[in-house]
Amino acid sequence: MEFQFSVLANNYPALLRGGLVTLLITAIALGIGLAIGAALCAGRLLRGSALDRLALTYISFFRTTPEMVLIFWSYFCIPLIFHIRVSGMLVGSIVLGLVAAAYFAEIFRAGIEGVPRGQTEAARALGLRGFPQWRFVLLPQALRLMIPPLVNYFTELIKNTTLLAGIGVAELSLEAYLLGGQTYRYVELLSAIAFAYFAVIFPISLWSRLLEAKFRAAT
Repeated sequence: MEFQFSVLANNYPALLRGGLVTLLITAIALGIGLAIGAALCAGRLLRGSALDRLALTYISFFRTTPEMVLIFWSYFCIPLIFHIRVSGMLVGSIVLGLVAAAYFAEIFRAGIEGVPRGQTEAARALGLRGFPQWRFVLLPQALRLMIPPLVNYFTELIKNTTLLAGIGVAELSLEAYLLGGQTYRYVELLSAIAFAYFAVIFPISLWSRLLEAKFRAAT
């Protein structure tokens, strides 16, 4: 079978549209995940409190339930229960964001708790307390521990957007599949999106590894 680049040239507007939808979903989910993840992390740091138990319950649920199950349940069950119409893109983005929040919360917590306690004591000895202590001593060191796993999960989030094809969201993978059904040129179209995901995700993954190696060398 001959690989026909003309198939990609003739259908690139639809693929580009799907790529933009993928990026938009990723951006929405990332924003939701970071915001809720930070709040959950704050709850987890209050050891033994009701907020700690509530945050732990949330994290355990969303980290152990498959994303596809959550997406399907939200898309098909919410309209039946609440008698409302929901957008597949909006529901999918929110679900991916809620799942991401569970992982981000643990990444934030691990980063903060990974800072040696001696750093807190040293900051207090210098007269730094409250916000200045976090701003100038704790957060810069915690961020060094957080960035590599955050970048790693960001790549997972990009890949997870393909799950929304199951509820009809026209992101990149679904656009390629639909075009393949119309043109019977699945090889060119699916190969193209595989390369597109690789071209985006591999450099990010490589950057994450370099960051991790750099931070380890610094410590």
